[in-house]
Amino acid sequence: MKISCLIGSPRKNSNSAAIAAKFTETATGLGAQVETVILNDLKYRGCQGCMACKTTSEKCVLNDDLAGVLESLKQADVILLALPVYCSDVPGQVKCFIDRTYSYMKPSYLSDSNPSRVPPGKKLVFIVTQGAPVENLFSDIPQRYTGFLKRSMGFGDSYLIRGVGVGGGGAVGVPDQFLQQAEDLARSIMKSA
Repeated sequence: MKISCLIGSPRKNSNSAAIAAKFTETATGLGAQVETVILNDLKYRGCQGCMACKTTSEKCVLNDDLAGVLESLKQADVILLALPVYCSDVPGQVKCFIDRTYSYMKPSYLSDSNPSRVPPGKKLVFIVTQGAPVENLFSDIPQRYTGFLKRSMGFGDSYLIRGVGVGGGGAVGVPDQFLQQAEDLARSIMKSA
């Protein structure tokens, strides 16, 4: 099984990255091939709205650090997207990535029952952390972006680990319950492969 892990926090030692690391370490121990990409280390732009991916090309025409990542994600069985909530939404690095997945959608995506150019059936693992300890605050973020990614990338199953009240100070003291959720989910996904 191939797992692509995208770290969306600008801090390498973040809470969301620590939870993702627990997932990927567990999956690697069970035989998965894992590729981790730290979005903040790449130089890329968001979607330019040029529509080339719908008119003259089968992929995004921007030639930057994200181009290779977008191609490699097509080969993954599981895509893990780990991020913190910043300013009431996903960090800018993640939003630019999500916008670029628009290139995965066929020109007929509005009417096509299978709108994605990506082979269907991939699994999405969404890890979201937030410092605010209020459960319903920002709960719309995973729903909103999971819905779009299911259309653009053809995801089948999706899973959420949401670390509410986990924020600040880096990955010091991530509650065991979230690390355990990551380990259990990795074991479950690997078992189902």
